[in-house]
Amino acid sequence: MGMTMTQKILAKHAGKESVEAGEFIEASLDGVLGNDITTPVAIDILKERGIDSIEAADKTILVMDHFVPNKDIKSAENCQQVRSFAKSQGIDKYYDVGDMGIEHCLLPEKGLVVSGDAVIGADSHTCTYGALGAFSTGVGSTDMAAAMATGKTWLKVPEAIRFELKGRLPKYVSGKDVILSIIGDIGVDGALYQSMEFGGEGMKSLSMADRFTIANMAIEAGAKNGIFEVDQATMEYQNGRGKRTAQIFEADRDAVYERTIEIDLSMVEAVVAFPHLPSNIKRFGDFGEVLLDQVVIGSCTNGRLEDIRKATDIIKGRKIAKGTRTIIIPGTQKIYLQALREGLIEILIEAGAVVSTPTCGPCLGGYMGILAKGERALSTTNRNFVGRMGHPQSEVYLSSPEVAAASAVTGKISHPEEVAK
Repeated sequence: MGMTMTQKILAKHAGKESVEAGEFIEASLDGVLGNDITTPVAIDILKERGIDSIEAADKTILVMDHFVPNKDIKSAENCQQVRSFAKSQGIDKYYDVGDMGIEHCLLPEKGLVVSGDAVIGADSHTCTYGALGAFSTGVGSTDMAAAMATGKTWLKVPEAIRFELKGRLPKYVSGKDVILSIIGDIGVDGALYQSMEFGGEGMKSLSMADRFTIANMAIEAGAKNGIFEVDQATMEYQNGRGKRTAQIFEADRDAVYERTIEIDLSMVEAVVAFPHLPSNIKRFGDFGEVLLDQVVIGSCTNGRLEDIRKATDIIKGRKIAKGTRTIIIPGTQKIYLQALREGLIEILIEAGAVVSTPTCGPCLGGYMGILAKGERALSTTNRNFVGRMGHPQSEVYLSSPEVAAASAVTGKISHPEEVAK
């Protein structure tokens, strides 16, 4: 029986010739990721178990990004604990203020994850790295602790859904619209504990930023992971970013999929996820006026340079609507610096937006843009659950950077074409 991309990667890391869906395996890991929220819990678990030294120090990656720069005493103490742990364990892949970024933007940028890797992270959006043709998935802090201690983890091999892509996306439509449309069609549990595997000739028209966005939100469909076939664009992105060697795993011709879904990218429209689920998708023309108090452009989903460029192209020469707070959050320091060099930050600030240091910030209701009761925000983040960005009686709408930028200019949810006229 043939194997999917994910199954081939897992077989390799389990030291087996083949694996089957539903099989339990122990896999060696190439990376174990934690942040300033989840790592302290893992450290405490290691202490409780009497584990003073970890075996996977060279594979452990710690990124301080959720409440960094620290917003209060508790967040400062969390980072202090992780900082001390990293030093005591000889963990050199530790990233803090000045050399950090939102973790799922930072790791690919630095070449810490490459094609063919098996990576787990104590953050649900670890599935982002599937854009590189890697197996990556989120776990809890207990599993993170065990993986740091041993360099291994146990997994149930997932079934897979094949997404066959064709065509090209229309103007003002991007990867965010693709994944939101998929989630709208199959639901938030439509790929429960399955691998979402993307390929087909249409994939070539998707930028790496599009692919990162799509893989990032696989978890919002309940998936174990999302993964893209490796092509020239993948290899060009990885070239020069790190010293590790990529491995390419291709699905067998007779690989077994639970189902195959064909997507004509030319038919994908700009969409918005209404409260309070990423699957509550509405297309323009299907809803009336939605006034906004805040717009957020950033996060591990859409904080890349391409996202900021797209937003700036729409905002350039215009002003942010009065009363609509607009917050731009570059994904990493490198992205921030390049946006500065290209003049993007100047354009955004002159338009009336504010620009934050790289941080998860308001995405999880952390800081840098918390909502009050009754307020509405349109955000390029990945979740819009009740209370996700602040007060439980606030509302979060999800969109692409293009839609978010246009809406920041009008003060209401708007299609980019309305602003570009």
